[in-house]
Amino acid sequence: MPEPVTPQPVTPAPVTPPVTSEPVTPSTALATVALLPVKGRAPKTGYDRDLYGHAWKDVDRNGCDTRNDILRRDLVDQVIKDGTHGCVVAAGTLHDPYSGEPIAFVRGQGTSSAVQIDHVVALSDSWQKGAQQWDTTTREAFANDPLNLLAADGPLNQRKGDGDTATWLPPNTGFRCAYVARQVGVKHAYGLWVTQAEQDAMVRVLSTCPSEPLPVG
Repeated sequence: MPEPVTPQPVTPAPVTPPVTSEPVTPSTALATVALLPVKGRAPKTGYDRDLYGHAWKDVDRNGCDTRNDILRRDLVDQVIKDGTHGCVVAAGTLHDPYSGEPIAFVRGQGTSSAVQIDHVVALSDSWQKGAQQWDTTTREAFANDPLNLLAADGPLNQRKGDGDTATWLPPNTGFRCAYVARQVGVKHAYGLWVTQAEQDAMVRVLSTCPSEPLPVG
């Protein structure tokens, strides 16, 4: 009888990872700060809110305008206005991230402004840091992107204006890491640049929470 053949162990061939030309985005906001281009602030000349499209347009075509989409996302104990197909928030409570305080929202003249929808990266700030070169479609998408929008205390939103990380931070210190991480995420997603002072401020805040994840949606 022929001698039995003992199988020889097979060494798997090494796997070569695919080559990609796209840089890998770090998972933390702090690491991503280093990927943001650093330049000086461009002039605000030519900025106009209308260049970002109609305010609160229904860009996702879900039948509801962007403002009410964000109110439904961020408010609790909501009351939805009858006859609006579940879209319009008539009342609710915002646990305001900027102040850390609850705010009662009641839709109506003289009351709606208590809760405003903040562009985390202000539109005019984006204009001075890259958005001048965008087409209207991109600017409209930016102005209505949920990643860049938060329901917030109206007076604090007004106080912020078009401030960046170097010039304004939420009084609620417990929210600062998440807030700055969201600014980093927005600027990275849209290819916007930062000033040196802004980058320094981002690093200063995020160094206190180095594992803060990069928001992506």
